[in-house]
Amino acid sequence: MGFRCGIVGLPNVGKSTLFNALTETQAAQAANYPFCTIEPNVGQVAVPDERLDRIAAIAKSAKVIPTQLAFVDIAGLVKGASKGEGLGNQFLGNIREVDAIVHVLRCFEDDDIQHVANRVDPLADAEVVETELMLADLESLEKRVPAAAKRGASGDKEAKATAAVLGKALELLRSGQPARLTELSDDEEARLFAQAQLLTAKPVLYVCNVAESDAAEGNAMSAAVFAKAAAEGAEAVVVSAAIESELVAMPAEERGEYLAELGLVESGLSRVIRAGYKLLGLQTFFTAGPKEARAWTFPAGARAPQAAGEIHTDFEKGFIRAETIAYDDYVALGGESAARDAGKLRQEGKDYAVQDGDVLHFKFNV
Repeated sequence: MGFRCGIVGLPNVGKSTLFNALTETQAAQAANYPFCTIEPNVGQVAVPDERLDRIAAIAKSAKVIPTQLAFVDIAGLVKGASKGEGLGNQFLGNIREVDAIVHVLRCFEDDDIQHVANRVDPLADAEVVETELMLADLESLEKRVPAAAKRGASGDKEAKATAAVLGKALELLRSGQPARLTELSDDEEARLFAQAQLLTAKPVLYVCNVAESDAAEGNAMSAAVFAKAAAEGAEAVVVSAAIESELVAMPAEERGEYLAELGLVESGLSRVIRAGYKLLGLQTFFTAGPKEARAWTFPAGARAPQAAGEIHTDFEKGFIRAETIAYDDYVALGGESAARDAGKLRQEGKDYAVQDGDVLHFKFNV
């Protein structure tokens, strides 16, 4: 699995430029006017992971296949989107279909690039977008909660439980807070809450788009965004979309030197992906052999059969056991054979919680 992140923000903050850089394509039209993105563009991004390269080298794999993430470039939201302003209804529908929101905020001054509100204030921009999402959720729950409560009063136990859970979210929204802050007491409440597919329940990653000169340390505007993210339990990263665009255009072997000249040790893509993994609780396991070395994404805490299911549903259905080597052991000992000889290859059963970096070989029977 991967995850599907929707890139959102006001017009002209650098959404499409960032999308183009992330996906190394020019699929999204980046233009200096509002609503240049009408249909959401979707791009698959390979996840860079040095561990995969090391494993492939040890296993002498003919192919190296990284895991992938999906990014969706969603057109700019404007004030009134919840009531259909701009192309609001379409945009809100696109956001509803993603797993997480990558909220791009303009944290740079440039007189040549028009701002829809004629000012550069990332916190105000964030408030505009979040307010529209909260208003959309508020309108939805003000209809759904009474309807569920009415069914619950007639003896529908699930409807009664749903009304209670969504009622908590409704109170938060009425107080001006996003639904993702709703306190859920158990797995059943979490299930009912997830079914509601609320826009403000989605985890948020704030991307501070800064000028090239601020890419290494950020600036006062990005610092304010980081403080906002910390207060909300969200994530934030600093990225210069302009630098990312330049990186895409140059040969891969020159990128490291270019980043070093700017005081950077990694690309903005790597920072966005790492923050996204943390945000959604995703981890990586590996499979390796002479034909291919491959990275797979799984939700943290998943048991071995569920991880096997990321490869194929038959692996999960017929799961027998997982031959498991910790990444550090695989690298230190020089591969599967040496790890087996050293007693570092373990036979794990259905209750094993897969760890980030595990090198796995699944035994199954269908």
